[in-house]
Amino acid sequence: MESKFSFLIILLVLQYLTVVCVSQDFDFFYFVQQWPGSYCDSDKNSCCYPTTGKPAADFGIHGLWPNYNDGSYPQNCDSSNPFDESKISDLISNMSMNWPTLACPSSSGETFWSHEWDKHGTCSESVFDQHGYFETALGLKQQTNLLQALQAAGINPGGSTHSLENIKDAIKQGTGHTPWIECNHDSSKNSQLYQVYLCVDNSGSNIIECPVFPKGGKCGSEIEFPPF
Repeated sequence: MESKFSFLIILLVLQYLTVVCVSQDFDFFYFVQQWPGSYCDSDKNSCCYPTTGKPAADFGIHGLWPNYNDGSYPQNCDSSNPFDESKISDLISNMSMNWPTLACPSSSGETFWSHEWDKHGTCSESVFDQHGYFETALGLKQQTNLLQALQAAGINPGGSTHSLENIKDAIKQGTGHTPWIECNHDSSKNSQLYQVYLCVDNSGSNIIECPVFPKGGKCGSEIEFPPF
């Protein structure tokens, strides 16, 4: 009798630990937005406008990515829950405007969104279902408004060069938090503003200071902000 009771206690403890692990399976999110002018002017990427037409000259969402404080990240966490467009049908119009694809061949975005959900979104299932994941990212874009923050500081797209620190300061002034800036290079090997990373707590609710910044994609001290 005592051994059965001990077994039940162990089983309950294991179930509790499983719930804890599932609810705390990552530490924070990177919320990543990209400048389409730099994507299309890259020395590495081909650029194709989506079938819905040329996107607006604004930052577009790249993704909302669960991360660990040590800089590593989970990926492809649940193959049993693949992307299902029918679950986000009310968001499609908003996503086409704010989360457009620029990859070739031209498409309407489903492949891009599917990749983001399958690789990153499935690792946030302790917090979001599919609809909640995409809806949260769309809300964060409106909350941060990177282009407005840059333009308020006199930093406008058009090919002019700006100091990296001024760009960071402008975004920090606009969002209240320090960004990580990723650069790529144009065909002339000039460093240009490509992606902006902000960090979000693991509930997806609040922008926070980043526990750790990404590696790679580093910028020079002066970078271009190309037109689109």
